[in-house]
Amino acid sequence: MSDKPQGFNTLAVHAGAQPDPTTGARATPIYQTTSFVFDDTEHAANLFGLKAFGNIYTRIMNPTQDVLEQRVAALEGGTAALAVASGHSAQLLVFHTMLQPGDEFIAAKKLYGGSINQFNHSFKSFGWNVKWADPDDISSFEAAITPKTKAIFIESIANPGGVVTDIEAIAAVAQKAGIPLIVDNTMATPYLVQPIKHGANIVIHSLTKFIGGHGNSMGGIIVDGGNFDWSASDNYPKLSEALDEYHGVKLHEALGGISFAIACRVLGLRDLGPAISPFNAFMIQTGLETLPLRMQRHCDNALAVAQHLQNHDKVAWVSYAGLPGDKYNKLAQKYAPKGAGAVFTFGLKGGHEAGVKLVEGVELFSHLANIGDTRSLIIHPASTTHSQLSDEQKTEAGAAPDTVRISVGIEDVADIIADLDKALG
Repeated sequence: MSDKPQGFNTLAVHAGAQPDPTTGARATPIYQTTSFVFDDTEHAANLFGLKAFGNIYTRIMNPTQDVLEQRVAALEGGTAALAVASGHSAQLLVFHTMLQPGDEFIAAKKLYGGSINQFNHSFKSFGWNVKWADPDDISSFEAAITPKTKAIFIESIANPGGVVTDIEAIAAVAQKAGIPLIVDNTMATPYLVQPIKHGANIVIHSLTKFIGGHGNSMGGIIVDGGNFDWSASDNYPKLSEALDEYHGVKLHEALGGISFAIACRVLGLRDLGPAISPFNAFMIQTGLETLPLRMQRHCDNALAVAQHLQNHDKVAWVSYAGLPGDKYNKLAQKYAPKGAGAVFTFGLKGGHEAGVKLVEGVELFSHLANIGDTRSLIIHPASTTHSQLSDEQKTEAGAAPDTVRISVGIEDVADIIADLDKALG
């Protein structure tokens, strides 16, 4: 095979996978087992002591999961990855690896409502404190930094509004402060945006969404960019200091560019336990093979639908970065030139009541709390995904009371538009 780096489409099908050495099976098998036999006592001791890598117990690692991790890492341009039970699990393990009680992190205000709730409430139980910044005002990130700040968290394309974040500008702030930038790339996928190329240090996904792509399996993933010096300060002791449970090993010193992904696995996943099932890893990996085909169709359809709604007499506004006049169009051209994603919001002239009528009137669209399915999906965020937020927080997150969010599927675009037109009346 040529030494030339393989293209995205090829990696989506082949990265990390080989025919099964025992059976010759071409598709990666579902290794539905709890644990794995050791070669001998020395082999077992080396695995438990981090002197060798291999399979011990499916809560920590599984061969089906391993292929998924290698493939997503390759597509994102990362050094290593860890697949877990959900996107929320990925966020938990990332911050568990970085933060100590009393530490702070900065997050963009434009985020998935579940993340806002997790950061504002659940993380307080760990003594982790969030400060909020406006992704439209880069200086607000700088202003929020204190000696306790250990990370910045953003979404590449924000849920629900589909707005594009200036990754490079925020990465510059993080680099100046000596803290890592974490980017949730769920809405964009690596097909549209590769945050590590723009200065991100860690990328996470809800695999449940576009990467799996079929609305049938839960999963999340952490991708290590391998480009942050965890030993430059004493701010990240789980990476830089000797670990008693591993006989004094210093993970960053020993493992370098894959140390963060390994720390999430052998410290966070080991003890907190949000493991992905082998079956879900298999299903998501299968969906991943068609990611580039699906994402391009999603984007093409979404642009056509947004253009149609922009000219509809019952639509008050449309927020989609793919539209030439949109506030975020220039950023979309820079970061996501192949398309601005499949998810966007719009408001109806009839306000909240008109939005409810639309959601209840569609037939082709499914009314549910998910995005990234092959099917077109619709929801009213203010009463569902963002309902636990205050009115001010809803508006800041792009989920005002008149807002309707759609995730445009891969059906014939004429049928998608016809379904919306019929429901709009």
